[in-house]
This record gives sequence, C-alpha cells and structure tokens, in this order.
Amino acid sequence: MTIASRVTPLLVLFIAACGQPAEQNEEPEQTTGRTPQFENEHVEVWKSVIVPNQPLEMHRHDNPRAIIALKGGTLTVVNDAGDRREMTWETGSAYWLDADPPGELHGDVNEGTEPVEVIVVQLKGVGE
Repeated sequence: MTIASRVTPLLVLFIAACGQPAEQNEEPEQTTGRTPQFENEHVEVWKSVIVPNQPLEMHRHDNPRAIIALKGGTLTVVNDAGDRREMTWETGSAYWLDADPPGELHGDVNEGTEPVEVIVVQLKGVGE
C-alpha cells in the first residue's frame, strides 16, 4: 500500500470537515424571554434572559421578589410613563425588589453587549 493510498482518504475527510458551514459550529442565538423553573403556593420562580437590543415586554410585579444574577450586567428599566432607571446586577449576587407601584408597567432593556441572565423568585400573596 502506497503513502498516497493512505493519505488520500484522510485528505478527503479533512476537506469535507473544513467545508462545513459555520452555522453548524456556532451556538444558537439567544432570545429575550422567561423560562418557568418552579412554582408552588408560596413562590413563582423563573429564569429571565435579556439579550441586547431585545427588551423584555411591558409587565408588572404585584409581589416582592429576589433576583439572583447568573450573568450580570446593567438593565435600563423603563416604566409606562417613560421614566428610566438603571439597575446593575453583579454575577453571583442576590437582590431584593419590592412590589411595583399599583398600576405601573415596566420593560427591561439591555443596552450592553452581552445577555443578562437572572433567576427571579417572586413571593405569592404578599404585595397584593
């Protein structure tokens, strides 16, 4: 068996592997949204991912909640009156947020370059 007969099949495999489209090797693109994690009569828990340039839709929290930052960053919270405030979450840290003011909606905007990921543990029947 010649060297060429041994190398040719390997060369063909190498060329075929190099010709794969880049999309197959890249991670799927994340989108902004909530993923339910756990719920009982005391708490509702979800994971929120807020991707740059994909705001979380307008919503409200009638109950207080704890936020645990899985991947920190700064969010701009915009209420329905247009008022804005920044909230910075540090990776691995936990935060407490009171219930939202009655009737007020807000949206979360990530103006950074990386997704922000948090776990939200919202108490039930406390702030109503």
